[in-house]
Amino acid sequence: MTFIKQFFLIWFLLVSVTISAQSIVSKITIEGATKTKLTFLKKLIQTVEGTELDSLLVLDDVQYLKRLPSISHANFEVVYNSEKSAHVIFSVIENFTLIPFASIYTSSNDEFAFRIGAQEFNLFGRNITVGGFYQYDVFNSYGVITKAPYLFGNKWGLALSYHNLITLEPIFFEGTSADYRYNNKAIELLALHQINSRNRLSFGGGVFTENYDYESGATSINVPLTLDIDKALFKLIHEYDGVNYDYQLLNGFRNTFNFQYVKAIKDGFPSFVIGFNDLIYYRELYGKGVWANRLRVGLSSNENTPFAPFSVDNNINIRGVGNTIDRGTGTVVFNTEYRHNLVDKDWFILQGNIFVDAGTWRNPGGGLDDFTNAENIKVYPGVGIRFVHKRIFNAVFRIDYGYGISKDAARGIVFGIGQYF
Repeated sequence: MTFIKQFFLIWFLLVSVTISAQSIVSKITIEGATKTKLTFLKKLIQTVEGTELDSLLVLDDVQYLKRLPSISHANFEVVYNSEKSAHVIFSVIENFTLIPFASIYTSSNDEFAFRIGAQEFNLFGRNITVGGFYQYDVFNSYGVITKAPYLFGNKWGLALSYHNLITLEPIFFEGTSADYRYNNKAIELLALHQINSRNRLSFGGGVFTENYDYESGATSINVPLTLDIDKALFKLIHEYDGVNYDYQLLNGFRNTFNFQYVKAIKDGFPSFVIGFNDLIYYRELYGKGVWANRLRVGLSSNENTPFAPFSVDNNINIRGVGNTIDRGTGTVVFNTEYRHNLVDKDWFILQGNIFVDAGTWRNPGGGLDDFTNAENIKVYPGVGIRFVHKRIFNAVFRIDYGYGISKDAARGIVFGIGQYF
């Protein structure tokens, strides 16, 4: 936020606190919404007709509206009809919400994979998401999702998803590796709870089947050539969003904690626990750019298995490293980048960025000292470019090139839709 914006915001708050101490909200108007239902938006905001005007609450409502997929920008105005009566006018600019998406990634080893699909983020004008995808990563995969966060009022909703993912996964064991055809079929149902304007909770579970079939590479009597397991899953996710949004200029913290408990339905297989936390910090710089940072810390049950859950991968954590080059039962990853607006027009932004991705992993069955082992540390600086459409939700086409400087490093290009984090 620029100095001028900060000055006028402080001035407005001082004046509003003085005037609104005894002012009652007589009317609320929302302008600019054509696809999103006005009754839906009024149900979400905290400012209510007939209550005392709270300037801080109005500002919080504006940020809440900006976080909705259907809204690209929001603002407000207060018109005082008399000493004790105030008309609050929210103005919004809507997003185009039927969005195709694509993720394409490659590496110096000529690996190639992509995911394409489409999602509607504002079905029926009530911010309901429906969508599906097709993925090619040696094999063909697909998935579908529907998410209605405000299905039961302004606090409760549901999310239902199904996917059938098939990939060629490297499995690491005894100092060598093999390639397995990995198939994951899963159906999941989550309850969604909006605690307040900044905190959300998701919880629920599902069932899934994992199948591993040997394709090529080394073998061992300790590693099965085929494995087929039915599992049940319980999931708990807490999200805190304290970011102030002004199109692509962001300020503040966002945090997501994800905990999962997995139990094999068939006897003889151990239960499994995994948890990870993503802490993200954005800082706007001079009205032209954003310094963005993400710290991911994760641990799981430390089984000595080649099928460990945390992977080292181009499209997840380290740009340029390749497609799933290693696995572990613990992870610490730090991504930092500076995004600078090279061109900023009414509807379009061209950004350039420089970044450093760094991470380390705990080997399956290993100790915490694995995190400091040079063999497990990956450091990849790089550069990228972003093409951003202001009026289309999440319409950021990105190209990044990462070049490894750690031991046995690779390099590669990563394409995708949406900012990396």
